[in-house]
Amino acid sequence: QVQLVESGGGLVQAGGSLRLSCAASGLPVSTYTMAWFRQAPGKERQFVTAIRWTGSTSYVDSVKGRFTISRDNAKNTVYLQMNSLKPEDTAVYYCASKSGVPSGLAAEYLYWGQGTQVTVSS
Repeated sequence: QVQLVESGGGLVQAGGSLRLSCAASGLPVSTYTMAWFRQAPGKERQFVTAIRWTGSTSYVDSVKGRFTISRDNAKNTVYLQMNSLKPEDTAVYYCASKSGVPSGLAAEYLYWGQGTQVTVSS
C-alpha cells in the first residue's frame, strides 16, 4: 500500500522560507518520478516541480530560482525547499508520484498525499 505524507506547511511572511517534506511508503522515491503540485482556492491544481529517478529536475517558470526539489533515498523522502516566498505561492501543496517520465499533468500521477497548507502573508 502506497502512502505519501506531506508535512512542513504553515504561515510565513513574504520573503520567508519553508521546507516541505513528503515521506513515502510502499514505493521507493529513488525509482519513481516524484512531484509537487499546488492548488489555490478556486484554481486548478498546478504542477510545481518534479524529480526523476535519474535525479533530473524540472520546475514551473514561476518558481525557478526560488524552489528546490530534492530527495533522501535513505529516508525515502522528498523535499521542497521554498525560498523568497510570495503571497501568490499560497496554496495547498501536494506530493505525487508516477512511474516513467515527469509530467505536468496531474491526471498522470497515480499516488497523492493529503496536502499541506502554505500561506504567505504580504
